[in-house]
Amino acid sequence: MEQRENHIINAQGRPLGRLAVEVANLLRGRTKGDFAPHKDVGDFVTVQNFKRIHFTGKKLDQKQYFRHSGYLGSLKERTLKKFFDEQPEEVLRKAVYGMMPINKLRARQITRLKIEL
Repeated sequence: MEQRENHIINAQGRPLGRLAVEVANLLRGRTKGDFAPHKDVGDFVTVQNFKRIHFTGKKLDQKQYFRHSGYLGSLKERTLKKFFDEQPEEVLRKAVYGMMPINKLRARQITRLKIEL
C-alpha cells in the first residue's frame, strides 16, 4: 500500500464546484495507479484561503440549503450567502460530500479533509 500524501490547495478565486471535484478525486485516490472503487487509497487534502472562493452566477442569492427534523412543518431553508457567512467550511464539506459515492468509505474519506479559512 502506498503512503498517503498531503495536498495543499489554494482556493482563492476558484469556483466552488470545480474545487470540490478536485478535492473529492484526491480524497478518493482517483489519481493513483492502484485506484479501485472499493479501496481506500486517498490522500490528505488541506484547502487554504477558502473565504476568498468565487461563486459564479447568482448562486449566493438563489441557491438554497434545506434541513428537516422529521416533524411536520419543520423544513428549514437558508441561502448560500447566509450559510457561507455562518459556516463557510461546511459549504465546501457539503459540496465534496455530495460528489463522493454513497458507500461505507465516504465517511472515512471525508475526515481527511481540512479547511483553513
